Amino acid sequence: MIVRTSAFVFLLTAASAADLTHFEKRIRPLLEENCIDCHGPKKQKGGLRLDSRAGWQTGGDSGPALVPGKLTQSRLWRAISYTDRDLKMPPDGKLGAREMNDLKQWIESGAPDPREEPAQTNATHSRTRAGADFWSFQVPKAQRPPAVKMTEWPINGIDRFILAKLEAHGLQPAPEADAHTLLRRISFDLTGLPPKQSVLTGAGAYEHLVDSLLASPAFAERFASHWLDITRFAESSGGGRSLPFKDAWRFRDYVLESLRDNVPIDRMITEHIAGDLLPYRNAAQRRRQLTATGFLALGPTNYEEQDKGQLRMDIVDEQLDTLGRAFLGMTLGCARCHDHKFDPIPTRDYYALAGILRSTRTLRNYTDNVAHWIDTPLPLDGAAEIQMQQREKLAADLKNEIAILKDKLRDAGSANLRKRHSISPEELPGIVVDDDAAQKVGQWKHSTLYGPFIGSGYASDQNENKGSKTLSFTPKIPNTGRYEVRLAFNAGPGRAESVTITILHADGEDLKTVKMSTGSLKGLRFASLGTFRFEAGGQGFVLVSNAASQGYVTVDAVQFLPEGSSTDSSIDPAVTATLKAKLTASEARLKEVLNDNNARPEVMSVAEDAAPEDARIHIRGSIRNLGATVPRGFIQAASPSASRPNIPTGSSGRLQLAQWITSRSNPLTARVMVNHVWHWIFGAGIVRTADNFGSTGEAPSHPQLLDHLAVQFMDNGWDLKWLVKAMVMSRTYRMSSRVTPTAQDPDNRLLSHMNRKRLDAECLWDAMLATAGTLRRDFGGPGIQASAVDANSSKSQNLEYSHTFDSTRRSLYTAAFRNVRHPLFEVFDFADINQPISQRTTSTVATQALFLMNSPKVIAQARAAAEMILGSDGGTRELVTAAFQRALQRPPAPRELEQACHFLDASSTLSNEDTRDLWARFIQTLWATPEFRFLD
Repeated sequence: MIVRTSAFVFLLTAASAADLTHFEKRIRPLLEENCIDCHGPKKQKGGLRLDSRAGWQTGGDSGPALVPGKLTQSRLWRAISYTDRDLKMPPDGKLGAREMNDLKQWIESGAPDPREEPAQTNATHSRTRAGADFWSFQVPKAQRPPAVKMTEWPINGIDRFILAKLEAHGLQPAPEADAHTLLRRISFDLTGLPPKQSVLTGAGAYEHLVDSLLASPAFAERFASHWLDITRFAESSGGGRSLPFKDAWRFRDYVLESLRDNVPIDRMITEHIAGDLLPYRNAAQRRRQLTATGFLALGPTNYEEQDKGQLRMDIVDEQLDTLGRAFLGMTLGCARCHDHKFDPIPTRDYYALAGILRSTRTLRNYTDNVAHWIDTPLPLDGAAEIQMQQREKLAADLKNEIAILKDKLRDAGSANLRKRHSISPEELPGIVVDDDAAQKVGQWKHSTLYGPFIGSGYASDQNENKGSKTLSFTPKIPNTGRYEVRLAFNAGPGRAESVTITILHADGEDLKTVKMSTGSLKGLRFASLGTFRFEAGGQGFVLVSNAASQGYVTVDAVQFLPEGSSTDSSIDPAVTATLKAKLTASEARLKEVLNDNNARPEVMSVAEDAAPEDARIHIRGSIRNLGATVPRGFIQAASPSASRPNIPTGSSGRLQLAQWITSRSNPLTARVMVNHVWHWIFGAGIVRTADNFGSTGEAPSHPQLLDHLAVQFMDNGWDLKWLVKAMVMSRTYRMSSRVTPTAQDPDNRLLSHMNRKRLDAECLWDAMLATAGTLRRDFGGPGIQASAVDANSSKSQNLEYSHTFDSTRRSLYTAAFRNVRHPLFEVFDFADINQPISQRTTSTVATQALFLMNSPKVIAQARAAAEMILGSDGGTRELVTAAFQRALQRPPAPRELEQACHFLDASSTLSNEDTRDLWARFIQTLWATPEFRFLD
């Protein structure tokens, strides 16, 4: 890439891909929306321009607008935070909290800004830097492995490409790694676990080992971890009030089973995008294809976002960003607000893709106060499906019976009240908050048209301005305890079929719906919303909204009854006793029928929109500033017109999107997937910016090799195991890493030796568990109790922050929360799973050593390892040798053996517990060594 200043080169090098993505997605549109009119090409108030990096660096009349990395010293921050009495920007109102946080993150991260020129005023026609002739937009072509001088060295085509470039630069490949190093390397790279065997013996032993590792469930688990990285898998929503994804584990199992069974990668990608639209032969195939579409639903989402248009577009933007970075190596999100500044992706192409995903339903209901993903029931096989349908019919009948019994109880409880026209709130038991005392938003009509009613009348929304009216009832709770919450309303024909009610209580928040419509005029009715815990002087309330309701919404009062108290003391006890007995029996039977073990399984999925439509360009990314309509389609630079699938009328185009992404004529996908696997195996991709094959990314170190592998990968049916085997069988993979970097290739881009790699967080933890003998090896299934992750349960709301991470299953199954991770993952660079992770950073910081020394979890596993080793036969020397073998997969050197024995011989005078702890410290010492933490 040609740039004009060395400072710009430094900026792009220093800034992470995530920082630049944050600028393009959040900061650039924010500046254009709020600042450029007064500080751009037409106006420069105060002499300040904010439409380029140089603009804020030079600043206005008062000097530079920003001091990168220093928030409080940045004049721009003082202006937008309204802390300066004489300088408040924008002048017509302070930015929202989200925008403030975005700017704060940008400034604190060093204010990375790739804008070397002032922005053009027409956001949809700005100049791009790379054209359709850029290397990554050319369809890969078969490449003949080149001739080499060291003809005896290459084993396969990979080696010939690598060696030819080394020879061209006057370099030689490193010698082969020793057997111990190679055994440990191949085991961790292919399974993420220490090797089971200690030696490689006999002709063909290495290839036999590779084949056995590829066939093992551990291979599927290891590569599922990589796949879940690029698909940003998580088990909670993140953002706002983070909600647990109770069925996310099914998507993880789909990935596990697909990799175990060697499902072609193009098939997996197709199922991720459009599995629900594919034909199927049986229920099992239908289940896996529905489950695969969880990929589109698993993104980080603020389900409490009240601007539903913004929420819808944010979900689409996140889906496109993930699709682009995971499978296409493109930062598509940059084109939401303007033509891509560096790659041939115009805004029109972005909204052509956005139209496909806007024609896909990702949320169950976009109008709810708190939105929700789509839970799709899964079909079962044969007799199991018949039994499930019978059970579901029985459950529906019981629910109907329960509703009728509750209605009879309510009628019995309020029969004497309905004989009167007006009832005082004080006449009712419990705490009653009348509509007169409710906080109103919007115009509610005070009505006395139909009695009886509580107090002076009831409130009606007049069936108008849906979504703009709420009533909030806040009780004065005298004593902390559980209260039944009952809504009093005026029932009758023309009333709303479904009214949404939010209950905020001491344990969280619940959503309920109430049917107010009846066949004939009924007047006052009570509906029980459930029993919840409220605290004296707490923040509880009941919020009634007319959003998404069809018909009149009438609200009279909300009653809070202490648990166990009667609704009306004048009810005939014999009548109510009979009704309650029947109700209790029916509810018990329903609970039995709906037992978790009997429930139909569900998955997070997506669905076709009933009315698919093309998207309009959002000028500067704003949902309220719409431009021309763009037909649904694909990236033009990456799809020759002859190969673009046609999107049928009446469909979203998701199936055609999947077909385009996995087409042989798509120049990106096969290259990107090969590069991902190369990065996982060799520690650095042929293109080191694995999710950016654009002009701001790195060029491939071996472009012919990348094309060679991409074509062969497609020719071999997108077979992952074939691709991995080709890489690890190469002489290139087997080279030693213990080589001094050369001046000609200081970063080892030419691969004259193997890259030394630090074990990632999962491998480190799994290796500790394996050393301790506590590693559970059960394959698949949920990692968290289903009851704990019920998104409708108040107890699950704080699940992330109260989770103890005590499981000793493989790290793949560790709870993947977006806000809180396993403490070892936090320390050892498990990246932010709010976005697809193509390559993790690798840091070396003091907290890592401190964690290995002091973490209670590490100490507990070290003690378990010590107990197991001490339970073996032999003296100190034999036990030390066993400890080395378990932790480092080799015997100790003579000097290491002597030093360890000298340290541990003191245990002869200690108690059993102190002896165990001494050996545990010795195990921790082995775990803290670079040899344990790195792969040579």
